[in-house]
Amino acid sequence: MKLLLKQKIFSWFDSYNIYNEFDEPVFSVQGRLSWGHRLEISDACGNYLGRIDEEIFTFLPRFNLYLQEQKIGEIRKEFAFFKQVYTLNCNDWQVEGDIWDWNFSVTDSRGNLIMQVEKQIFNFSDTYLLNIFDPQKALLCLMIVLAIDAANCSKN
Repeated sequence: MKLLLKQKIFSWFDSYNIYNEFDEPVFSVQGRLSWGHRLEISDACGNYLGRIDEEIFTFLPRFNLYLQEQKIGEIRKEFAFFKQVYTLNCNDWQVEGDIWDWNFSVTDSRGNLIMQVEKQIFNFSDTYLLNIFDPQKALLCLMIVLAIDAANCSKN
């Protein structure tokens, strides 16, 4: 399954539209007023699915992931040289990125590829192409990409 995540250019808060490979809207993401990043995810019909909340007062970025109102885990940036490393604690997944945070992959504890992400660099706003190998994990994969983009925004 392929998804295209496009950040809206003219918005007060982080907002994204997510499309499938047929250019049909699948999800929408709306930032909310909060200390740190708070991103709420809805399906194409506007039904609330979950959210991402940034923990503040941490040395490295950390985000809590929620399906509906149930916390399912967190993603946190790890200290590493020469490439970006994130740990996702809900599935024993690991996220590794390149030195610029433009491309990264998500693998499980056995090294199986869950998702590959490529940042499209010649766009006016942040745009990511997600190649997800199990469509059942699409929402969690989307949450990971949103958290990493928010962490990069916080870093800058």
